[in-house]
Parts: sequence; structure tokens; C-alpha cells
Amino acid sequence: MTTRNAIRPEGPGTRGIFYVHSTPSALCPHIEWAVGGALGAAVSLDWTEQPAQPGAYRAELSWTGSAGTAAAIVSALRGWDRLRFEITEEPTTATEGSRYSFTPTLGVFHAVTGIHGDIMIPEDRLKASVVKAALGETTLENEVDKLLGKQWDDELESFRYAGEGAPVRWLHQVV
Repeated sequence: MTTRNAIRPEGPGTRGIFYVHSTPSALCPHIEWAVGGALGAAVSLDWTEQPAQPGAYRAELSWTGSAGTAAAIVSALRGWDRLRFEITEEPTTATEGSRYSFTPTLGVFHAVTGIHGDIMIPEDRLKASVVKAALGETTLENEVDKLLGKQWDDELESFRYAGEGAPVRWLHQVV
């Protein structure tokens, strides 16, 4: 079900993609309800089997809405056991972009992204990582991996490849 934007979203408009990498079938309608609540429109996803995890399902949804929509979706879904997902939000003229990843074991990873989708790491976080490495608390490589969300990428990678070629649907936020 694709819904058109009947009213302009508040704030700068943006778009993104929501990827459910794996979830049991029992959670599918609850995910649709939670995402629909954040978008302000009913959501019906095309669920397909997730080859990387027998008995699990996956779906993708391209969305448009106001800045902060990705954070609202993450807030609605974070902490759900047996759910793995990612969501992106493109930058606007007034906001940076975002990338969120979630796994049951690691929780939520958030990164600010630039216009080309690259992760942008704030200067103070880089400096803190260099200091930790210089003090021998860790290595700079480990710190950079944390800043880039490598643990989440490692855990989600097999689910991403299993989803190649799946259909993507557009949904527009109604505000």
C-alpha cells in the first residue's frame, strides 16, 4: 500500500530507506503498526523470507517525511528482541543525514551522514579516540571501528546480502 503526501510535512522534507533485515513473522504486523505510527500513515510491507536466517522475514520501505522521521522510527522499534534493522535519512538544507543500525545484541548505533552518505565523525570524538590510543587503553584502529559502527556492520552483513534484489516501496509521511 503506497500512501501519497496529502499535507506538507513540518520542517524540512527528507527521505530515507528502512531495512528490516530479520524478524520472526509474529512481529511483522507490529513493525508495520509502529512504523506507520511514526510516519502518520498506514504501512503494509512486502515481507519475503530471509535466507540468512531460516524462519525469519525481511522487508524494505523507502519513505519521505520531515527531518527526524528516522529517529522516530528507531525510537518505536529499539529494544525489540529478535529484530534487526537499519534506517537512513538523507540530509536537508537544515539538517545532517542519519544512519541507524539495530541488532538485539548490540542495540542502536547512530551516525551522522553527509550528502554522499559518508559517516561524519565529530572532532571531539576523534580527539578522544586518539587520546585513548595514546594512553594505551586501546588501539586507534579499534576506536575508529567503534566510531564507524563496525560491530553492527559485521553482524548485519550476511542479512544485507541475503536481501539483494528485494523490492523497495515508497511511502510518504502524512502530517
